[in-house]
Amino acid sequence: MRGPIILFCLFSLHLNAQQNRVFDRYGAITRGDTSQRRLYLIFTGHEYAEGGGLLCRTLKKEKVPGAFFFTGDFCRRYPRLVRKLKRRGFYVGPHSDKHLLYNDWAVRDSLLVSRDAFLADIRQNLATLSGLGIPQGEARWFIPPYEWYNRAIVEWCEAEGLRLFNFTPGTLSNADYTTDGSPNYRSSAEIYQSIVRYESTHPNGLNGFFLLSHIGAGPGRKDKFYKHIRPLIRELKARGYGFGQME
Repeated sequence: MRGPIILFCLFSLHLNAQQNRVFDRYGAITRGDTSQRRLYLIFTGHEYAEGGGLLCRTLKKEKVPGAFFFTGDFCRRYPRLVRKLKRRGFYVGPHSDKHLLYNDWAVRDSLLVSRDAFLADIRQNLATLSGLGIPQGEARWFIPPYEWYNRAIVEWCEAEGLRLFNFTPGTLSNADYTTDGSPNYRSSAEIYQSIVRYESTHPNGLNGFFLLSHIGAGPGRKDKFYKHIRPLIRELKARGYGFGQME
């Protein structure tokens, strides 16, 4: 009876992890297992990649996994970097091919793409990743462009075998793309403090958190947040956190 008992225990652990995940009203996963003191470092890329080398070195030196999600345009522009991240053992997944806006900013249920257009775009993204050594079976997690979607997009992804997820709200980590002088600009110091403040003030801290930032911000931003990833990692390690791998 030992085998069935072990299998039952493993299934129970998996089920509990699923139950502790957080979903939004559209069906997207927005947080991992909130019972575990573990978070996920998520990086997206479409136009810029100037932080790629530093992030790769930092994560390897700190022995921390990272998950990178790239558009097809990014992959065609920076194929050597994509291959390098894959070779170093990081998760690499899709972020759409052309960084399309799927639905209206003001009326979220109003789609701006047809299902056929959505599928053609995401399949091209997956085909480009596959050409760089990342087969579709290893690229099942998907974060949408602009991190903007509705229930129809989530359902289309599920039918395609993709699991749509989004960053966990509550910090300014995703504001690291904002450019100097823009009304929505947030400095790296503000972003950093928003993360440690959230960790200190919320009941579950950063448990299961999907912490999103960008692999590059371009020439319009001098204060690059990816340069602060190493001290952030060390700060969170000191607070007892581990870092999870997307699987």
